[in-house]
Amino acid sequence: MSPWTQSPENTATSWPPQFRVLAVLLGAAAVVILVAGLKAASGIIGPLFLAMVLTIVVHPARNWLARRLPAGVATALSIVAVVVGIVGLGVCVLLAVARFATLLGTYGDVAAERVDDLTDWLSKVGIGTDEVLKIIESFDLSNLLSVVSGALNGMFGLLSTMVFIIALCLFMAIDATALPRQLDSISRRRPGIVGALSSFSVGTRRYLLVSTVFGLIVAALDTLALYLLGVPAPLVWGLLAFLTNYIPNIGFVIGLIPPAILALLDGDLSLMLAVIAVYCLLNVVIQSVIQPKVVGEAVGLSVTLTFVSLIFWSWIMGPIGAVMAVPFTLFVRAVFVESDPAKRWLMPLIAGSAPVELLGDGDDLDDVDPQRAE
Repeated sequence: MSPWTQSPENTATSWPPQFRVLAVLLGAAAVVILVAGLKAASGIIGPLFLAMVLTIVVHPARNWLARRLPAGVATALSIVAVVVGIVGLGVCVLLAVARFATLLGTYGDVAAERVDDLTDWLSKVGIGTDEVLKIIESFDLSNLLSVVSGALNGMFGLLSTMVFIIALCLFMAIDATALPRQLDSISRRRPGIVGALSSFSVGTRRYLLVSTVFGLIVAALDTLALYLLGVPAPLVWGLLAFLTNYIPNIGFVIGLIPPAILALLDGDLSLMLAVIAVYCLLNVVIQSVIQPKVVGEAVGLSVTLTFVSLIFWSWIMGPIGAVMAVPFTLFVRAVFVESDPAKRWLMPLIAGSAPVELLGDGDDLDDVDPQRAE
């Protein structure tokens, strides 16, 4: 019997080896094309996905308000919450970068002394003159200030993106009022898809909740430690530690750079090493050991997959990909794995433990519109 006449469930396994190899190559080519398309359209897809995630996050609040207030008022209040959140985060990042640039400008002479001390120490340990000169050039404070100024200018360039995200959130929040009825209609024919989308929304909220709780813990501990060590502006760096906590695994490194440099300039090398040691003790243990395990148990992703997703989505989507790495992965899992019963055997491999249970019936989304209860 020809392999083309086999039953559908046995066709793939009964193909001759050359056809299986061809299928793998075609699948790999399709993945490459898809990834290239995502990277080319990252300027649109990134903000669009971020707006969708923000709408999902405020959706339960909108549901709660809709039971007590008119639907239009509830939608308006949820949009206001999103706008306040986006603007607040943008202002916090802008404040941290601006404060860092301001403090660096006051340490010009101190920076020269620190570079001279470093040069003498490197010469004593036997590093050649050419290598010392290269290191001195890399520690030029003017170069660091130019990098910080460029980041500050880039923050102002993000204003247009923020306006785009806010507009998307507005339209999505309005459309979300009719979403439960639409999903209820779809679930009659495609229950797997609705259940997968419900699982994605629940997993995204759990991830952001866990990240926020751990971010507050890390920010409080870092602020207290920096205050006790005498590092300038500890509240600002604690706030930066909270914001960078949304970047899985390696976010603390970004939050460590400003206080470590200021510790060196305001104090000495021992103070900078103390700051690095405190951050490694607190942030590595909490953010890179405890938090990934809790996140994995909450959303059903292994620690390794979380780290790999950070690298992959950062490369594809840039900064938004770094922040939204886990939600992006949850969405891909929902669309390509959870929605297809034949592929759910992959769930234990993705989760690194027991498979995540699906909602299946879309209950998480069906209760949004109070009119359905009538």
